[in-house]
Amino acid sequence: MQTEARVGVTVDGGVRKLVKQQPPPQQIGTISQLLAGGVAGALSKTCTAPLARLTILFQIQGMHSNVATLRKASIWNEASRIIHEEGFRAFWKGNLVTIAHRLPYSSVNFYSYEHYKKFLRTIPQLQSNRDNISADLCIHFVGGGLAGITAATSTYPLDLVRTRLAAQTNFTYYRGIGHALQTIVKEEGLLGLYKGLGTTLLTVGPNIAISFSVYESLRSFWMSNRSDDSTVVVSLACGSLSGIASSTG
Repeated sequence: MQTEARVGVTVDGGVRKLVKQQPPPQQIGTISQLLAGGVAGALSKTCTAPLARLTILFQIQGMHSNVATLRKASIWNEASRIIHEEGFRAFWKGNLVTIAHRLPYSSVNFYSYEHYKKFLRTIPQLQSNRDNISADLCIHFVGGGLAGITAATSTYPLDLVRTRLAAQTNFTYYRGIGHALQTIVKEEGLLGLYKGLGTTLLTVGPNIAISFSVYESLRSFWMSNRSDDSTVVVSLACGSLSGIASSTG
């Protein structure tokens, strides 16, 4: 759908001038929001899958290794072991379920964040302080936290399966996504798919809240001072810094 530019009249020193007024940017549609968020999340997770698998293996290493092995533990040693014993493709073990989890997770996260922001801006106290930096920061923080909790809760079973598949080394207990889901429900019940959800929400809520708050604040500050910079560069830089801030916060 095309939008027409409007023509306005301004007076400068008694001389009338015709000024072409650009229409406001169109809002991205619902499907586009969901698709963009999902694809971005899946792509980023695929690129960082090797590091994510190494992280999980280090976290559970004490359960399967003796003291001597633990003393020699390092990223290089563990990466070499994976290549030697499981092959190079093993770095992406469980990545299919990661993508299956990340597509809906990122989609729900970004989509719900936009809607939580709209809802929070209808609250009278926040609406009356719309130009206040503190009120704006509160909207981003609360909206981000609620979006993270919503996304994590709705996709948690896939997150649980992803972790269990990635934690497998030489012994294969789960043969795939479907088999893992079926086995967990059979052996642990339906609630077994939500084991650890409470702890995850305590982590994800503040993490996403900080991430969105830092991202929005940095992007707003950057664009107000360097409006000619590429939006791609701005988004990448602000996204990276917000990710670091949320992870270390």
